[in-house]
Amino acid sequence: MDNQIYCEGCGVTIQTEDKGELGYAPPSALERDSVICQRCFRLKHYNEVQDVALTDDDYRKILSGIGSQDALIVKIVDIFDFSGSWLPGIHRFVGKNPILLVGNKLDVLPKSVKPNKIKHWMKYEASQLGVKPIDVELMSAEKRLHIKEVAETIEQHRQGRDVYIVGATNVGKSTFINQLIREFSEETSSLITTSHYPGTTLDLIEIPLDDSSSLFDTPGIINHHQVAHYIDKKDLKKVTPKKEIKPKIYQLNEGQTLFFGGLSRFDFVSGDKQSFICYLSNELPIHRTKLEKADDLYENQLGELLSPPDSEHKDNLPPLVKHEFSIKEDKMDIVFSGLGWVTVSEAGTKVTAYAPKGVGVYIRNALI
Repeated sequence: MDNQIYCEGCGVTIQTEDKGELGYAPPSALERDSVICQRCFRLKHYNEVQDVALTDDDYRKILSGIGSQDALIVKIVDIFDFSGSWLPGIHRFVGKNPILLVGNKLDVLPKSVKPNKIKHWMKYEASQLGVKPIDVELMSAEKRLHIKEVAETIEQHRQGRDVYIVGATNVGKSTFINQLIREFSEETSSLITTSHYPGTTLDLIEIPLDDSSSLFDTPGIINHHQVAHYIDKKDLKKVTPKKEIKPKIYQLNEGQTLFFGGLSRFDFVSGDKQSFICYLSNELPIHRTKLEKADDLYENQLGELLSPPDSEHKDNLPPLVKHEFSIKEDKMDIVFSGLGWVTVSEAGTKVTAYAPKGVGVYIRNALI
C-alpha cells in the first residue's frame, strides 16, 4: 500500500527530514488537507524558485512510459520560441499515439498576424521535424484565450483515452491545466504550481477526467539551447514577453551591428541598405553601432550599456558564438532560441548572428 504523500503543486514525494532536498515540507504541513512542498510554498507565496538537482535523464525516465499507453498526446509549444520549445525525439516518448499540437502565448504576437497563417506555419515546421499532428490549436494560457476551444479539440480527439500534456520547460503546460480546472471544475484548491521559471513541475500530476481516464501534466524537459538557461532569473523577466511584442524596425547599411542587451548580436555584413525587423521582448534594449566598433563595445560595456546581464552576473554568461548566414530568399527569420528573431527582407544579404555558447541560432521562413 502506498503511504507516501505527494505535493499537490508539483507532484513530488513529500519528505520532512532534509530541508535541502527535493520534496521537503515541515512536519506541521502534513496535518493540512492540501500538502505542498516548501519549494511550491515559496513559489506560490513569494514568487521565489528553489533550484533542484534533477538531471535530463530524470525527466526522460518520468516520460518514458507514455509510449506504451493508449493516449492522446497534447504537445504544447511556445509560438514565440517554436524551435527552442520543441521536444527533439518526441517519437521516442509517444510511440504511435496521436499528437495534438497546441501553440501557446498567442497574445505576445502582433495582432496583425492571422491565426490560420500561424497554424499552417506550425504544421509545416512540425512536419520538417518529423511530426504530423492530427490537429493544431492556438491559445494564450496566461490570458485565458481559446482555452475552451482547445479543451473541445482535446475531447474530440481523445475518444475516452487518457491525455498527456507534454512540452519543454516554460511553455505554459501547468498554466494551461490550471485554466482547464478553473473553467470546468468548482474545485480550485488543487491548482498546480505555475511559474515563468524553467523546470517547475517535477513529476507526473494526475487529474481525473471521468471514471476511467485522466489528464496528466508532465515535467518540462529542459532544452539547454534556450537562452533562459544561461541568464539570471531577474534578467529572464526582461527577456520573456508578457504582452504583445512591438516590432522594432531598423534601416541598416552594411557594416552595422545591433546588440540585444548583452545577450546576443546581429551583424549586417553585406547587402543593399534595407529594413530589419526585430521581434523581441519590449523590455529588452537594442543598441546600434558600427560593425568595426562592435567587439570593443561588447568587451567594455557588457553589463553596463549592454545589459542584461547586469554587471553582477555578466561573468556567468558563456562567450558569444558566431553563426553566419547567406539569405537566399526574401523574408527569412534569424532566430535566437528563447530570445526572439530578426526578419531579413532581401535575398542576397549576408548576416552574422552571435549568441551565448550553447544557445541555438536558426534560420527559417518568415513567420510574419
